[in-house]
Amino acid sequence: MRVFPVYAPKLIAKHARIFLKGAVWVKDLGRLEFEKGRFLLPGKGLPKVKQAVIELNQLLDQQTHGASSV
Repeated sequence: MRVFPVYAPKLIAKHARIFLKGAVWVKDLGRLEFEKGRFLLPGKGLPKVKQAVIELNQLLDQQTHGASSV
């Protein structure tokens, strides 16, 4: 599990894209799990955590589609 002391979406998304499965801990958000390069929405969580997961998954989509079109 990698620890991120600040919420840095690009770095977190890059980590998930490289390792495909695992978890990260982000200060103020807590533990975020990812599988197959996508972050999983927590069943019970704060709205800011769910919003962060949605943002990270959108960023992963942009990075994946941007790399394949080059």
